[in-house]
Amino acid sequence: MSTESVATPIEGAVVDLDGTVYRGDQPVEGAVAGIERLREAGIDVVFLSNKAFERRAVHRDRLVSFGLDVDLEDVVNSASIAADFLARHHGSDPVYVVGEEPLVTELEQADVDVTGRPSAARVVLVSMDRSFAYDTLCDVLEAFEHEPALYATNPDRTCPVADGEIPDAGAVIGAVEGLTGHELDRVLGKPSKTALETATDRLDVRPDRCLMIGDRLETDVRMGHRAGMTTVLVESGVTDRPTLEKSTVRPDYVVDSLGTIDAVLDP
Repeated sequence: MSTESVATPIEGAVVDLDGTVYRGDQPVEGAVAGIERLREAGIDVVFLSNKAFERRAVHRDRLVSFGLDVDLEDVVNSASIAADFLARHHGSDPVYVVGEEPLVTELEQADVDVTGRPSAARVVLVSMDRSFAYDTLCDVLEAFEHEPALYATNPDRTCPVADGEIPDAGAVIGAVEGLTGHELDRVLGKPSKTALETATDRLDVRPDRCLMIGDRLETDVRMGHRAGMTTVLVESGVTDRPTLEKSTVRPDYVVDSLGTIDAVLDP
């Protein structure tokens, strides 16, 4: 991990949300000032979240409530990435969703054929589902009698919230893979190439001229490394020092929070 400021000219930043900019409905201390500091440095910012159970407009409105100037097109999440991918690559294929209503709405608005009949599914899409139950597993088992493609919005084991963490899509993925004996065909959110390209296309900036800023090693930092981005881990979220020291995924920079992003930007 470097202790010197970044040397490559930086033109864009992909910034995670939960644990990086906010926890629950409250901003991380210093995060809003950190976003403004990036913009003052001439760096365009796009926000990229793996949270599929909130729509992009909810993320945008929360950022605006903090006093940030953010358009809907500045926000990407794993639900919108999944919707775009399925609309492009699976056309009229019926999709059975293990997930929550905001994800279903995002898919339907992209004209994805969401089905409630497991036997009709040609794709099973797995995400965080706080109503996940035994009956859901029975439906998944029925769907796999016809060998559908298996995708996930995101692989996160937990999601940071105001008072700690809650189980995320990774727990549901484990149950589905364990039941069916099928591994995921593709993850659509971070750290996938699909998520990366969606975010950097919004910025219209080469990955090697982008910062990837987030709180999670296995998604934010891993995706950034794969793409040749400069990676910044914030310690305001799920990754603590003991976890960082044990990990083989090493960020280029570690800062307390977005509020100390000057440690990366200043010469």
